[in-house]
Amino acid sequence: MAESLVLIGGGLAGSLLSIYLAKRGFHVDIYERRPDMRTTMISAGRSINLALSARGLHALKDVALYDDVMKIAVPMKGRMIHSTDRRLTFQRYGRDDTEVIYATSRAQLNMALLDAAERHPQVKIHFKQRCTGMDLDSRDVYLQDETTGKSTAVRGKTVIGTDGSASPLRMEMQKVGCFNLIQSYLEYGYKELMIPPGPNDEFLIEKNALHIWPRTTYMLIALPNIDGSFTCTFFFPFEGDVSFESLNTPEKVLGFFKQQFPDAVPLMPTLTDDFFSNPTGAMVTIKCTPWHVEDKVALLGDAAHAIVPFFGQGMNCAFEDCTILDEIIGRSAKVRPAVRDETSSVGWAEGRMDWAATYTEYEHLRKVNTDAIADLAVENFVEMRDLVAQPKFQLKKKIEQALQAKWPDRFIPKYSMVTFHRIPYSIALNKGRIQDRILDELSRGIDHVEDINWNKAEQLIRELQ
Repeated sequence: MAESLVLIGGGLAGSLLSIYLAKRGFHVDIYERRPDMRTTMISAGRSINLALSARGLHALKDVALYDDVMKIAVPMKGRMIHSTDRRLTFQRYGRDDTEVIYATSRAQLNMALLDAAERHPQVKIHFKQRCTGMDLDSRDVYLQDETTGKSTAVRGKTVIGTDGSASPLRMEMQKVGCFNLIQSYLEYGYKELMIPPGPNDEFLIEKNALHIWPRTTYMLIALPNIDGSFTCTFFFPFEGDVSFESLNTPEKVLGFFKQQFPDAVPLMPTLTDDFFSNPTGAMVTIKCTPWHVEDKVALLGDAAHAIVPFFGQGMNCAFEDCTILDEIIGRSAKVRPAVRDETSSVGWAEGRMDWAATYTEYEHLRKVNTDAIADLAVENFVEMRDLVAQPKFQLKKKIEQALQAKWPDRFIPKYSMVTFHRIPYSIALNKGRIQDRILDELSRGIDHVEDINWNKAEQLIRELQ
């Protein structure tokens, strides 16, 4: 039997990647630290709901899971902005209802991917196996059984770390030398809260929207679930006069929420219980290089490039990693789906692969783009918590929509480039900065979109070409 490929981490990226690899004819062993979430209740509290968009949807179509996932997804057409005086303002994401994002439960999506992975006989998933390190000389990956405490070592043809932002494999790679790592934590944490469904599982606020309560230096958001509930996430400073540190009693929490989020509090009967029982999560941006050591080990997803959640691209970006790596494998090895040489224990795919060259090309194509979306995500935090409620920002969004309507092939808004297209993130970042200057210029001195200077607009649009 040929050596299998070893994936460390059976979360969203690991389970999706195993499907891609199995379709290419590889044998895959996944080692996952957690128990099987399909049979064991895993505590909630750190599961910022996911927003599926074009890049993630493309990957799901690639592995024939799109239709299944759409059954557990709720379309969101735009942002619903909640002011302190209970006024609502809706900001559409795209041009029309064809450009939407989809709220999806992380757990339900992960379970669907695990089920799909196990339908491939070449994939084996080993749960409760915590990676404790790797010997890069021998290629041995060290594991500890979370139930028995027994330590074992496994070896694969190659190892791919899909083991998240705290990746043990990345820590081993740091010891090799000439490894660059930038790790930046926000001074903000997040807390998961809940709006339960109403009678007969009805949605108590607009179903097809991502709800935001922007408050300049912090915010509350809510994403819909298929059962009528909303998963809320409260983004707040760790320390200071107004912070998680200062909201240290149920009375303070309730008083603060009644003042700042008055329309949300009546919908959150378990607010104080959730606030003190759910953990406070941290948010980190990780940029590193290189992403691989020869043909021995490579990183993918958050292990290589963790980003903060404010552009809704963490999962979509990791899924696009899988798509790009699969495309490179297909080109470099000319691998045919699920074809094996019956006269040999080595599959045609396994015998033809140059993993070092594959990983080099993968990093070359992806790193410039993952760095870009990391920067875009931090920028979008300021937009979501502060700018969306400002009249000037709302005017710019209307101008943006007007420019797109007039020049649909020449002006694609930055948000649309990232969310509704598979335009490389680096291009979206660069063009988006030009767009920001255009919108600043066209909004100067006017209060209404009808007052746009179209001659000036046409001159400025040429900058984007």
